[in-house]
Amino acid sequence: MSELVPITVARGDGIGPEIMEATLRVLQAAGARIAPEFIDIGEQQYLAGHSSGIAPEAWESLRRTRVFLKAPITTPQGGGFKSLNVTIRKTLGLYANVRPCVSYAPFVRTLHPKMNLVIVRENEEDLYAGIEHRQTDEVFQCLKLITRPGCEKIVRYAFDYARRHGRRKVTCMTKDNIMKMTDGLFHRVFDEVAREYPEIETEHLIIDIGAARLATRPERFDVIVTPNLYGDILSDIAAELTGSVGLAPSANIGDHVAMFESIHGSAPDIAGKGIANPSGLLLAAVLMLVHIGQPAVAETIHNAWLRTIEDGVHTAELHGSLSIGRPFGSMDFADAVIERLGQRPQKLAAVHYGEVDRDAPVQVARVATVAPHRRAAAAKAMVGVDVFVHAAGVSADFLAGQLSALLTPPFALQMITNRGVKVWPGGFPETFCTDHWRCRFVAPQGQSVTHADIIGLLQGLTARGVDVIKTENLCTFDGERGYALGQGQ
Repeated sequence: MSELVPITVARGDGIGPEIMEATLRVLQAAGARIAPEFIDIGEQQYLAGHSSGIAPEAWESLRRTRVFLKAPITTPQGGGFKSLNVTIRKTLGLYANVRPCVSYAPFVRTLHPKMNLVIVRENEEDLYAGIEHRQTDEVFQCLKLITRPGCEKIVRYAFDYARRHGRRKVTCMTKDNIMKMTDGLFHRVFDEVAREYPEIETEHLIIDIGAARLATRPERFDVIVTPNLYGDILSDIAAELTGSVGLAPSANIGDHVAMFESIHGSAPDIAGKGIANPSGLLLAAVLMLVHIGQPAVAETIHNAWLRTIEDGVHTAELHGSLSIGRPFGSMDFADAVIERLGQRPQKLAAVHYGEVDRDAPVQVARVATVAPHRRAAAAKAMVGVDVFVHAAGVSADFLAGQLSALLTPPFALQMITNRGVKVWPGGFPETFCTDHWRCRFVAPQGQSVTHADIIGLLQGLTARGVDVIKTENLCTFDGERGYALGQGQ
């Protein structure tokens, strides 16, 4: 008998404690060789003054075990509280969020009985960087950050996952017809990495039509890789299409630590009633067992769970015409899975974790880490600056006249935009404007500027009462423009 593997366990909030108890009961009965270390996270930690919902000592357990089985938590209402999930993912470098979504027809009602796909979501970047500012009375800002190393890591993970699990196709979804630089980078990296996997079919879809096709024809997809926000939305859609979000597990994989959880929330409205479905967390524990090198136990549990579903043992939200008797409670369901340990499903496809298996959609093996390629630094030249100005009750023409009178060499005022739409020169009177203006100052064609030039410009503007909110330097990289043009330019 090999030694026990230490894992960190959090019971969470709401329905978390009851579904965690049910999950651990099944793991113990199946002979999982684990040694749980329990930590407290979530609502009580928030209220105790820990703004991220986790106490400093809990980090020591996570860094020691490097494996985290987490029940859902509740974030208190109101400001001042950070997302615990985002904090853990970013702090521990859990860059890949793997969410398998499988239909179990006819035993779980769904309009898509052949659905079997995996969403690989980038987990650290995008709008989830959480960099937000209020800039004027009327305008708030959230920064979308996309990096080449981040794109390379998640895209390569998706292709490696597809190759290791016998998946035939990887689909990339972005909105690069609008966000040409950020989402455009993700798409370009996808195309670059795809060339290293010639046996795998690839496609790219704009996220809106991609989500529509996912909702109506999910069987056309196999592995989907996306930036963070899109992946969050798509995975909930896909999970619900299978019949219930309560069935969906999630693995958060990093180079050093991995976290396993259900994708649903803490459901405080049914907490303590003993009726919650532990399936999502139990299947997340299956992912964890594969990850820590106990595939035989994972296989036993997963096949017993499939047999349980086949036999009509369903919790309240799945209860229907194919169910037997009354809806089963959390612990009753766990006991039903335990009774079937060693059995295999009769109609649903059994899983096998000893080898790569197309019918084992939730297998998450360790994927070899390939360090992102570090490119030679580009030749960078600064050619101007966007100055964001707070000015209420003025027109674009008035503001342009005021700014032009304050110019210092070598700058010229090229344009003014409002909410990204060019309003000077040649703006339309129908365009609605707020109190937030982007004013672009550039040097003559081909001439570069210095930081001292920009500081001189800002000193001149602020000395005359212009309320400068922020600036963004305009640069070229190897002669290629590194900034977007305004709409209408």
